[in-house]
Amino acid sequence: MGILSFFQKDKKETLDQGLAKTKESVFGKLARAVVGKSKVDDEVLDRLEEVLITSDVGVETTLRIIERIEQRVARDKYVGTDELNKVLKEEVLSLLTEDNAENPSDYSAELPSSPYVIMVVGVNGVGKTTTIGKLAYQFKKSGKSVYLGAADTFRAAAVEQLVAWGERVGVPVIKQKMGADPASVAFDTLTSAKTNNADVVIIDTAGRLHNKVNLMNELTKIKNVMRKVVPTAPNEVLLVLDGSTGQNAFEQAKQFTKATDVSALAITKLDGTAKGGVVLGISDQFKIPVKYIGLGEGVEDLQVFDRKEFINSLLD
Repeated sequence: MGILSFFQKDKKETLDQGLAKTKESVFGKLARAVVGKSKVDDEVLDRLEEVLITSDVGVETTLRIIERIEQRVARDKYVGTDELNKVLKEEVLSLLTEDNAENPSDYSAELPSSPYVIMVVGVNGVGKTTTIGKLAYQFKKSGKSVYLGAADTFRAAAVEQLVAWGERVGVPVIKQKMGADPASVAFDTLTSAKTNNADVVIIDTAGRLHNKVNLMNELTKIKNVMRKVVPTAPNEVLLVLDGSTGQNAFEQAKQFTKATDVSALAITKLDGTAKGGVVLGISDQFKIPVKYIGLGEGVEDLQVFDRKEFINSLLD
């Protein structure tokens, strides 16, 4: 084992540390919910409902979880409060598995096409560009060649930040002047990537235009222009959400799923917040797979989301 690998945290440790505040919050509330109670009854379920809602799981998902636990209690006749955590974990996992059958994969997995084109969307400030940089690092680390496209041409800071990430992780960034047509940048990026036999192309897009109609039109235009170079593009539309904003993340997901065909989610900034329950609610309600979660500032702190590992870490 090399010195670097010795000091790197393993995936489970990173996940546990990243969810520490959410876990502390949920367990504290759960403990108060069952105090003085020996079995799960209506009063405990009412308290559990409040725990889940105040942990940003969301009302709809919370009601579905409570309904499942009610059915479990009715079936088993007696469920002790000491079993509540185990039952909660099983029912949440069952719910997410039914809604989203996609299995977790890693960065080294074989991609279905080459180049594999990821278009990244999300409002400004959610960690979109940082997520792109970390994705590029992980793909490159797994042996894949990566190109980045700076198609958020409305903000100089966005282009500069992406270029900085490209230099940091050692991947080329295709850019044009400020205010350039984003679709033109995407076209140039895919053309260069295809010429150089790149494996992965990640296109950054504007987080906000003048109104929602313009944003929808812009994203559609980028897609159409990319297909002139790579007919299957984009293979993935990745929506980046800031987990620390709780219910605001739900609203952003609602707006972007209306604006474009989002196929995967990345939920960032879960470290340092007690609102990690938002991952469960968003995964359940939008029926779109959460593919990545951000658990820190380091390039290694973007993990492929595994719902079983996530729930185990949160509720064990």
